[in-house]
Amino acid sequence: MKATEGKIGRVFIIRLEDGDMLPMCIEKFARDNNILVGQIIMVGGIGGGQVVVGPRKSDEMPPEAMLVPLDGAHEVVSAGSIAPDKNGKPVVHMHAALGRAGKTTTGCLRPGVNTWLVGEVFIYEILGTTAIRAEDKKSGFELLDV
Repeated sequence: MKATEGKIGRVFIIRLEDGDMLPMCIEKFARDNNILVGQIIMVGGIGGGQVVVGPRKSDEMPPEAMLVPLDGAHEVVSAGSIAPDKNGKPVVHMHAALGRAGKTTTGCLRPGVNTWLVGEVFIYEILGTTAIRAEDKKSGFELLDV
């Protein structure tokens, strides 16, 4: 385990509108507002896109992503983080549980999903931390490094 300490800075409340693309719109908001590190919470609706639902084979590196398309409006609750990459650009990592018609899909939103009607996002900026996203040679992912 690795850890770093920071302090809560600004708190943002964002209303996403119908069609806004996640996580791209949050990354743009972070760039525009100079948020380097933060925590994200979201509730609302997702209208479509794809989510990563795991690696095809758990023991293969680098892993091959399994993608599931989302058809129709889904309820969503999501949590994530913002941390800068090696170039200082804020990168969002969000996972979500998305429900429709009594069935739930859980996965990573990295490939992109669009907001259905509304998304309520809360960002808690974290100041004074050394957290960054660094390339993990084994997986090929940019993982949180503290």
